[in-house]
Amino acid sequence: MSDSDAENPPLGETLATRRGFDGAWVHVRVDDVRLPTGRITTREVVEHPGSVAIVGVTTDGNVLLLRQSHHAIGRMLLGIPAGTLEPGETPEACARRELEEETGYRAGRLTELASYYTSPGYTNERMTIFHAADCEPAGGEIDPDELIRVTTAPLRDVARLLESGPAQLQDAKTLIGLLILLHQSG
Repeated sequence: MSDSDAENPPLGETLATRRGFDGAWVHVRVDDVRLPTGRITTREVVEHPGSVAIVGVTTDGNVLLLRQSHHAIGRMLLGIPAGTLEPGETPEACARRELEEETGYRAGRLTELASYYTSPGYTNERMTIFHAADCEPAGGEIDPDELIRVTTAPLRDVARLLESGPAQLQDAKTLIGLLILLHQSG
């Protein structure tokens, strides 16, 4: 598929922008947009500084997973560690920091698996997923306010975990990270 202008629909023209909400980590921008048809509409955009997720594998071949409480959906999910970039922080530095903060493990070798927009229909958040190989205990403590319980699964059992469907895994970054890791190692 070519990226020529003839094959790509035109973008709308932003006529005006105003702040809808400013939070600690996210901001909402409200844009008045003229569509290529001439119609004027409103687009609400969640501005996000970016995030990372980490598929951590220990030196003995176990994948680091979290059972973590997620307020937005009102439930616990099984997933890989993740977090938001701080100002001026690189995705790699953020991945190393988040892995240690959320699991108590330090990454050995870090390799980027994917970088993608999480939901471009309403947010500019870009997530980078890393494979952290040769993870070892760092000796730190996990912040009790994180509401996390660290668990592991042998790497050889990850395919079975993925096949269990939504009963086990309902988190997009976890599904993407584990599938890419299995594809690359298989």
